[in-house]
Amino acid sequence: MSDFWPCTQPESPSRAALVVIDMQVDFCAPGGWVDQLGEDVSNTRSVIPAVAEALKIARGAGLAVYHTREGHKLDLSDLPANKQWRTRVHGLGIGDEGTAGRILVRGEPGFEIVPEVAALPGETVIDKPGKSSFHATDFDERLKAEGITHLIVIGVTSDCCVQSTFRDGFERGYECVILEDCTAAVETPNHEATMEILKAFGGRWGTVSDLAGFRAAVEALHA
Repeated sequence: MSDFWPCTQPESPSRAALVVIDMQVDFCAPGGWVDQLGEDVSNTRSVIPAVAEALKIARGAGLAVYHTREGHKLDLSDLPANKQWRTRVHGLGIGDEGTAGRILVRGEPGFEIVPEVAALPGETVIDKPGKSSFHATDFDERLKAEGITHLIVIGVTSDCCVQSTFRDGFERGYECVILEDCTAAVETPNHEATMEILKAFGGRWGTVSDLAGFRAAVEALHA
């Protein structure tokens, strides 16, 4: 067995799931929220090809695929006041009108996944009102119902929703792997610091690997 898996490898490919975090227009496309804040979306956009390749590997191997989207109800009833206030510090907050619709509101153009890595029919999309995919969703219940024991986490952003899901998955007993070249932060130093934290002491919450490691591990499961 390779050192890809944190402790044990899945009993079968059906026990592992690829989790693609928040590859949404608002986070990684021109005209989205990050772009409107005056930030550079080149980092988050740069991982789109790698995420697409990870999806190809997972789909070809029969792994379950989950996608997530961060966003809130139209009436913002699931948006805590402190979260909205903190986003407005940057000048354009959740629920405000932007060029791609209301920021992080479900059903708006900015809320949708970029087409290069969109969900295929039959793949589960988890709409979440928080950073972690486990917060205020049925994600954990869905994983348990499918017998999933191992999670491969990719997407954006590494320093926020990706690491939140990665760490919360560990707390719920899942063996978790993050693919370093399939995730990014808006700011490169933040991404690098997050990866170092997750790698420290052999990985407190799981393994940090890469796309090549994922491909090899999936091939080993079918050997």
